[in-house]
Amino acid sequence: MEKITLFEQDVVNALCLFTANKREMTPEEIEVELLYDDDYGFSAEVYANGRKQVLIEANIIEALRFWLDSETNIDPVSAGIELVLDDDEGIIAIVKYH
Repeated sequence: MEKITLFEQDVVNALCLFTANKREMTPEEIEVELLYDDDYGFSAEVYANGRKQVLIEANIIEALRFWLDSETNIDPVSAGIELVLDDDEGIIAIVKYH
């Protein structure tokens, strides 16, 4: 099993690409702020067309699967994705795949 680390900017880029695809916008038009709360876990605030949308961890994982499918040769369905709060790197994603 192989493993790659997607750093915080990669996670933000995945959310921009995912949201832009859903809203028929360009990724550059999307703003994202990643958040972590001890009680609620990982989330993201996504700003598009002047509106804010809050995404939960499952939505972030969905966006990362979309990014894996469109930007890499990794099968997004069989990949295991874990979000991690890293003291140095911020919010990162660990992707394990065959």
